[in-house]
Amino acid sequence: MKRLIQKAQRGNDQAFLKIFHHYEEDLYRMAYVYVKNPDDALDVVQEVAYQAFKKIGTLREPQFLKTWLMKITINCALDVMKKRQNVIHLNADVEEAFGSEQTDLAMTMTLADMMKSLHEDERSVIVLKYYQDYTFQQISDLLEWPIGTVKTTLYRAVAKLRREWKEADCYES
Repeated sequence: MKRLIQKAQRGNDQAFLKIFHHYEEDLYRMAYVYVKNPDDALDVVQEVAYQAFKKIGTLREPQFLKTWLMKITINCALDVMKKRQNVIHLNADVEEAFGSEQTDLAMTMTLADMMKSLHEDERSVIVLKYYQDYTFQQISDLLEWPIGTVKTTLYRAVAKLRREWKEADCYES
């Protein structure tokens, strides 16, 4: 992968395409988390491809390529949302996780509603941590927040979800 990145940075279009196709699905999912619309998510991914191709030479550390692409994705998605004046929604993967056959439908809907009630920053951190398996450091780098802020935001969001879960009588201690 490192060689492909170096080739792409030197202007090799095919190398860039291979790299981008490798991460395209993850980028789409992240875009969908924000825009909650398949067409808008595709537009975001297309814009990410353009931005990343244009700026691949600015990538200093090849091992952070995915983080760099995710950052571009989040920024592009936020731009789309600003244009639409809309809110962040859950992505399809998260909804599928809530809707698995092993879970109760009422619990699924309750948890999905609770996630929607979180502030966008809290929802983003929860999705990155628990559904994208990012570490605190990766989230910190991606969102350009201090690691303490990431942890505080995550713990605050989890506490809110627990409180709402208890109020909905879904919580068993």
